[in-house]
Amino acid sequence: MVTKIEILKVLREDVTKPIFDFDLFKLMELDKKDSDEFLEMLDELEAEGKVLKTKKDKYGIPERFGLVSGKVQVTKKGFAFLLSEEAGVSDTFIPAAELNTAMNGDTVLVKLTKQPEDNRRGEGKVERVIKRAYDTIVGTFEASKDYGFVVADDKKMGRDFYIGKKDTKGAESGDKVVVKIIKYSEQNRNPEGKIIDILGKAGTHEAEIQSIIKMHGLPEAFPKKVLRQADRIDTSISQEEIDRRKDFRNDLVVTIDGADAKDLDDAISISKLDNGHYELGVHIADVTHYVQERSKLDVEALKRGTSVYLVDRVIPMLPKVLSNGICSLNPHEDRLTMSIVMEINEHGKVINQQIYESIINSNERLTYTDVSDILEDNLEGKDLSKYDYLNETFIYMRDLAAILRKSREMRGMIDFNFPEAKVVTDEEGLVTDIVIRESRVSNKIIEEFMLKANETIAEYMYWLELPFVYRVHENPTEEKIAEFNKLIHNFGYTIKGNLEEIHPREIQKLLNQVEGKKEEALINKMMLRSLKQAKYSPFNDGHFGLAAQYYCHFTSPIRRYPDLQIHRIIKESLNGTIDKGRTDELDVIVANAAEQASKQERIAEKAERDTVDLKMAEYMSNYVGEEYDGIISSLTSFGIFVQLENTIEGLVRMVDLVDDYYIFDEANMLYIGEHTRKTYHIGDELRIRVENVSIKDREIDFTILEKKE
Repeated sequence: MVTKIEILKVLREDVTKPIFDFDLFKLMELDKKDSDEFLEMLDELEAEGKVLKTKKDKYGIPERFGLVSGKVQVTKKGFAFLLSEEAGVSDTFIPAAELNTAMNGDTVLVKLTKQPEDNRRGEGKVERVIKRAYDTIVGTFEASKDYGFVVADDKKMGRDFYIGKKDTKGAESGDKVVVKIIKYSEQNRNPEGKIIDILGKAGTHEAEIQSIIKMHGLPEAFPKKVLRQADRIDTSISQEEIDRRKDFRNDLVVTIDGADAKDLDDAISISKLDNGHYELGVHIADVTHYVQERSKLDVEALKRGTSVYLVDRVIPMLPKVLSNGICSLNPHEDRLTMSIVMEINEHGKVINQQIYESIINSNERLTYTDVSDILEDNLEGKDLSKYDYLNETFIYMRDLAAILRKSREMRGMIDFNFPEAKVVTDEEGLVTDIVIRESRVSNKIIEEFMLKANETIAEYMYWLELPFVYRVHENPTEEKIAEFNKLIHNFGYTIKGNLEEIHPREIQKLLNQVEGKKEEALINKMMLRSLKQAKYSPFNDGHFGLAAQYYCHFTSPIRRYPDLQIHRIIKESLNGTIDKGRTDELDVIVANAAEQASKQERIAEKAERDTVDLKMAEYMSNYVGEEYDGIISSLTSFGIFVQLENTIEGLVRMVDLVDDYYIFDEANMLYIGEHTRKTYHIGDELRIRVENVSIKDREIDFTILEKKE
């Protein structure tokens, strides 16, 4: 079985000139049975811009032709940058006139016209569009007599889309619409499209939420064939199935989740052994028993990659008959699970572990609030005496979680501490409040237990040397840490040591220094922006933020595809069914799952942020003219961002600073008045007024009333 990595390796190291696909196939000494898969992977590599196909149908690596592959990131001003995944290739500037029909997000091949030098980026022009990022766009329709235009919600699209009179589908001015792109933009010509869906009037709740869903290509409804397969699943549990599993139904097992959670995919059991060690059981819904590999359900789950949690709805990875039904660990019901039982000593070290295909029957469906109230002795006005029989369990949970946390702190894990906004909506989805999300003692208990299970599973599987999907977080670049160091210098802090090989412990030292201070949230946020994003990978490259050598996602197979995939591998390993052929097959499967899940995770995160930004703008539209205290959260060439106590950010535009002409000193991250020498730094406290809110653009404008000294 062949992989994309192997194809690229041969093209880079063993091929000296463009080569036909059949010659490459022979060079790699592949079996005839692999030919279809080989050609499919070659096509995918071409679509990704990692391989170039010439007009004579020969293949080569783009850099051998003097080209760089990557994705175009278009700015609101029209020019763009090429973002390449190639090692050592910096971002390349592309003038608007050199985009050659490329639009934001497109995968392209770029020819360098100016080499990078000193601190200046290289410059290039798009030679070929390899893959379009979008074949549809979402925007607001504006009608005229004989035609219309759609203004895209994504401002990086740069141009409005021309809609011919016959292609308006009856849309009226102000309608939020979905447009099928017919013709991509050319020099001095707008792109063309036809309206295929009308979402409602711009500015209304459902139309705006639907526009975000459509813009990110999120699949709301499941295909009928997937739903039919889900409905046909046998939810009964045979005695034969029970007999082959570890039976935990007589153990004290509970779930702890949010009060409104419907998909309960993790449960815990805990006891104290005679030697003083703890025995912690983490029991996870066995989704793979119901979702078979390559089934319609499995293919759809991989396509979605993750459940998406928008402010007013969830777009699930699996149909609700599974996620809220037979795979949800509801109390007093037999449920099939995958369990890891760990013996943990007083230092938080796992002494022994056992992994089982199992069955449980949860005793209680507990909530974070109730468990926290019990452990924090906050029972005023509440009667939780029905849980008295669990008091010893709660104490064990609290004590073990404290041990595990101390162990992680000692090895240097990073513990970000900044407020997270929670949008409160009514039944119609309209925002009623923006509050700070609570993280109490029970939330932290479950977090510690899930982290320990994930780490233990990852290490166990690593030493088995089987294909696996790891959760990795690469070390930050020296440049990013140096840039962050310059920013925090304004607050009187610095990260010391070798910035090229920074240890997470040094970052945590800084976060401890700022704890409880006014700049804490800002420095936490700036630090987070300086780190790379975690991703899924078939390679165990460690997790920088957790200071963990081994890490994976095992605990949420209802809502994350990598968890689902590694459950299959674990089960096959336990049953001894992985031979050489299956190992080769799994190599391809896990690489594909890691790549797809990482991509879908980014899309989900962006969609979730967009709906939060929408609701924040909607909320603040009720408070135009009101005054608040805030703190400068970031500075840009076009204005000052100010964050309020409820985490909402607004922009003070440079043109609205009317008491002087201000210069943006990017090197020192400050604004300075030409005549008054008045300065604005990150972290400065301000009194602001809400000046204007655009729900459509999800933008909030502030005016500075006073700088607090």
